[in-house]
Amino acid sequence: MAATPPKDRPNRYTYAEAGVDIDAGNELVRAIGPLAASTRRTGSDAALGGFGGLFDLAACGFKDPVLVAANDGVGTKLKVAIDANIHDTVGIDLVAMSVNDLIVQGAEPLFFLDYYATGKLHVDVAREVVAGIAEGCRQAGCALIGGETAEMPGMYAKGDYDLAGFAVGAVERDQILPRGDVAPGDILLGLSSSGFHSNGYSLVRRIVEDQRLSYSAPFPHGDGVSIGEALLAPTRIYVKAMLRAIRETGAVKAMAHITGGGFVENIPRVLPDGVSVEIDGASWKMPPVFRWLMELGGIDDAEMGRTFNCGIGMVVVVAGKDAEKVATVLADAGETVQRIGRLTEAAAGAPRVAVKGALGSRP
Repeated sequence: MAATPPKDRPNRYTYAEAGVDIDAGNELVRAIGPLAASTRRTGSDAALGGFGGLFDLAACGFKDPVLVAANDGVGTKLKVAIDANIHDTVGIDLVAMSVNDLIVQGAEPLFFLDYYATGKLHVDVAREVVAGIAEGCRQAGCALIGGETAEMPGMYAKGDYDLAGFAVGAVERDQILPRGDVAPGDILLGLSSSGFHSNGYSLVRRIVEDQRLSYSAPFPHGDGVSIGEALLAPTRIYVKAMLRAIRETGAVKAMAHITGGGFVENIPRVLPDGVSVEIDGASWKMPPVFRWLMELGGIDDAEMGRTFNCGIGMVVVVAGKDAEKVATVLADAGETVQRIGRLTEAAAGAPRVAVKGALGSRP
């Protein structure tokens, strides 16, 4: 038989008493409304509060569009943000990880939705995170049209939160990448990364913890930044530069977003059968934050190459005759571009990606 609440306490249980604060959720929606509005673009009014986000694809001028969708998170980089009490950059990472996956298929990001989950909602922290998401959307040219905030007592440790992001883009059917003419002799252009991006942070955190370092301590190779700030440098968003290169040159054959697994795991995903890659590890210089971690943790070259981007966050495949033209457009758009290798005929039993020297070993 169910228990009956005492007559003098007819409302014995409340949602707030159980740990869910509806008022805080409403306060957050009001706080992030202007942030979403700042991402407005053609096809979206970027309004929040409905049961779903609306987007008018016809308004964007596509003739025969194919929708492309991607989703991702930020991984344990969130723990660095939480422990360092720096929350305004991981939102950029969240957007970047999905929109950079869209652009490798030639798709223009159109809209983004986020999912923020925590044990107890702290409006100020959540607003900082969403401010980063809005900044990432502005960098990518997509609209933040909705999302979900979940307050789930007992699911997360005190102060912890988790993020997931969902991006949708569109590409004309006859412009989907990779193209069918990727072939031996093509050139690999590498676009510089801004740091670790959003991969390998379980290893990063393990080394920092084992060395008993504080995220607030000065980073030894930085210009007045802390270790936490150096590790939280947000993922570079390549969308606008790559869209410009694709549209102005018509010469981009394929791209690979260098995430977990590095070159070895990611470049073969856009190669046809019978084609391999040779990479010149001395064609670019590994940024200081990678060298610092490598020396601090005694990590060998092979482990660095299969865990981190080592300074190259996006790889672009072009014909040799078009390499300079594409590199110039990308440089004009603000990217640092290097010729890092070439495509070859695959040899039986040989690895799909061969590296000459250590990645990022240029003096």
